[in-house]
Amino acid sequence: MSSQSRKPLIAVLMALALLVPASAALAAPPAAPPTASDGAAQGVVNINEATADQLGYLPGIGPAKAERIVAYRAKHTFKGPLELARVKGIGLKTVHKLKGWLRVEGPTTLSGPVRLPKPARKPGDDAS
Repeated sequence: MSSQSRKPLIAVLMALALLVPASAALAAPPAAPPTASDGAAQGVVNINEATADQLGYLPGIGPAKAERIVAYRAKHTFKGPLELARVKGIGLKTVHKLKGWLRVEGPTTLSGPVRLPKPARKPGDDAS
């Protein structure tokens, strides 16, 4: 095999090597659901089966985004929680914020709206 014919093969192998870590992240085991010590709702949401109302329990997911998730999954099955970022209006930052509540299999057990804890105030911050 000449060096000219090896270049495309090497390029393909390098591209595959770059894709492996990304697919491994999608297949990573789900994080434990957040615990609620302040009376907030606990549980998880199966993004492949939850109703729009159940999806709306997630912080940052209103009725419009919930309907977009339902419409998207009518054509595509989510294979991992990160794929939720493929839905218009939902970015990776939102997905990472919600990852503890997101599942792609099993029952939806979230029974009410999730309240995220308020960030701690830093010393010197003025409330005025």
